[in-house]
Amino acid sequence: MSLNDQGCLLKTKPSEEENMWDSERLSQIPFRVLQAHSGAVTSCHFLFEDTRILTSSHDGTTKLWDFITSSPICEYTDDHSGPISECNPTRDNKRMVTSSYDKTVKLWDLETGKVLWSVSVDGLVTSCNVSGDAKHVVCGVDMDNGICIIDCATASKVMYIKDHHTSTVTRCCFDPESQRICSVSSDTSVKLWDVTARRTTIQIKGAHNNVISDCCFSFNGRSLCTASWDKGLKIWDVNTGDFRHRGADHLFSAHTGSVSSCVFSQDASVLLSGGYDRTIVLWDVQSKYKKLVLKGHADWVLDVALSASKKWILSSAKDSTVRLWNLENYEEIPAVIENKKAIGSRLSKCEECEKPFPVAHWDNANVIAKCFFCRLPTPSNTMPSLPAVPQTSSCN
Repeated sequence: MSLNDQGCLLKTKPSEEENMWDSERLSQIPFRVLQAHSGAVTSCHFLFEDTRILTSSHDGTTKLWDFITSSPICEYTDDHSGPISECNPTRDNKRMVTSSYDKTVKLWDLETGKVLWSVSVDGLVTSCNVSGDAKHVVCGVDMDNGICIIDCATASKVMYIKDHHTSTVTRCCFDPESQRICSVSSDTSVKLWDVTARRTTIQIKGAHNNVISDCCFSFNGRSLCTASWDKGLKIWDVNTGDFRHRGADHLFSAHTGSVSSCVFSQDASVLLSGGYDRTIVLWDVQSKYKKLVLKGHADWVLDVALSASKKWILSSAKDSTVRLWNLENYEEIPAVIENKKAIGSRLSKCEECEKPFPVAHWDNANVIAKCFFCRLPTPSNTMPSLPAVPQTSSCN
């Protein structure tokens, strides 16, 4: 096996391919099962242009996997004395931060496997995230329902916001510009903290009807997605604040159980979610419909990740496994095609005349970027002239 220029697996002999990939009967999607953890796998990430995989677990370890062999090549262990709640890599993939129920947050060098610093807090650390500029780490602390911001260079606590929520902070993350921190909680609220102004700029009370388990920004920072135990997902326009008068975009019937995780693709065209119903759902963001449902885990799905190419999905679960799903040919699955046809068409904006025109869900929006009239060989903006009516003589 080898990688092509896009970091994707090249096909080899059929017998070898069959040995490396299984196929879930219900989803008809090839997948691999990665097994090396002895506890629930709490987070998963693609690294190094999708050639490596990073995972963390309740077994107290973090592992770096080779994409091709699906086997661990490095284990970061013996430093946390409790379950790891999350791991999060820096954008350059040189370092990672881990949070644990042992009340510590640690920054690691991914190449050497050494801990660069460790910071202790007063409660269980439920979540951690490193800013895009790699200058700060934010973590959620169970004890005071707060968040702690740590300076990566000095390992000092820049700010500790006590009682930021009225209940446990379940997830916190930076926006792509490293200017805002989103936190969600068991109190069903969403808060955006401005790092420079040092205050909450957006607060959404009762954002969901139950515990909010996860949140993620789109890569352009315009949208925020929240996942909840109310079985739903919501997408908020936090760039313009449009949600204030029209609410959030609700992805209905997301899962049959609590939703545990969510992540946008880099172009924000699709969203990936994982749930306690043991499924992974791939969503079309614009049309808000399910493109694909993946089944196979034996227990709760705790985290999901989508490759930059959108050809691979990672899912980690309470069953102590990680699954790598191959999406290259999923559009050809009959069930996917029928689902698109049932949904109907969506509106797209013509890149030439800028007028809306209908596009079927199974059409490639990157190819069909112009409306029918602008795609004509010699489009005309004027009405064709009517043929002349022949003159007839009148009868007396």
